[in-house]
Amino acid sequence: MQGGGVLNIRIKPEIPEHLFVGAMDGPASCTPDDNLYDVWPKFLIMVLLQGQQHFVMDGAHFRIDAGDESHHEPVVFMLNVAQACKLRFVNESTTALRKVMISAPLPWIDRLIRSQPTSMPKLRAFFSEHLATFRFTPSRHLAQVAEQILKPPASMAGELLTLHRNSHAFDIMCEACSVLVQEDEAAPHQPTALSRRQSEKVRDYILAHVREELSLDRIARAVGISTSSIQRHFKDRFGITVSDFIRQERLESARAALESEGIPIAQAAYLAGYRNPSSFTTAFKKAYGVSPKHRRA
Repeated sequence: MQGGGVLNIRIKPEIPEHLFVGAMDGPASCTPDDNLYDVWPKFLIMVLLQGQQHFVMDGAHFRIDAGDESHHEPVVFMLNVAQACKLRFVNESTTALRKVMISAPLPWIDRLIRSQPTSMPKLRAFFSEHLATFRFTPSRHLAQVAEQILKPPASMAGELLTLHRNSHAFDIMCEACSVLVQEDEAAPHQPTALSRRQSEKVRDYILAHVREELSLDRIARAVGISTSSIQRHFKDRFGITVSDFIRQERLESARAALESEGIPIAQAAYLAGYRNPSSFTTAFKKAYGVSPKHRRA
């Protein structure tokens, strides 16, 4: 200091080195005020299952809307904050928020990219642009993973809860980045209106008969579509093969029965189409992060 002047030194907030996973289920806003907050460089993924978010970063407005209690329209929002900036929330919604927020510090992302010299150029471009955004409608799997972060098993606590959340966060990050990378590649192959309607008929038939013996031939006869058309268009429409969709829905049916009816694990395995309960347990843990006994009522 000279001549009685004041020397202003701005100390940058310490940048975390690890993944952060947060969840909100109930409040209508992240903060009740409209103050300015310092934000460090980071990669953000928000899985908004319900509610609206409006915030401002460096003068740029971002609005994400996932609907309300009566009509949900989940959305995944990705944002790259390439430099330190200011954040302000605009609280204009009264709808309860249901969301999962994942943030990874940019130095962590940079190290990951540098370790893969042949990494996809679209990811490099996204992470090089300040306030780059990308949004999409989550798959059923991604939405289920977000729900597992919001409502972890009661047995999860302490370090186990952190591991549970982080493992599911990595799952979300992987799928979100895959959607970003594949967006342009998939554009020329978007399904036609006719193929979309046919695929939706197949989906609806599977959902109505998920507990029955299903084969491509049976499905094709029931909906009046050739097996080759089903195989060709279903994955384009829903991002999953018919057989994987059936397996996923049967697991979900077994999970619901475990939680609501408390059925034996052997019976849940049968519902999911598994003859061997141990194989069912392995598949269940892979899908939901915990063994069936932790979901049983």
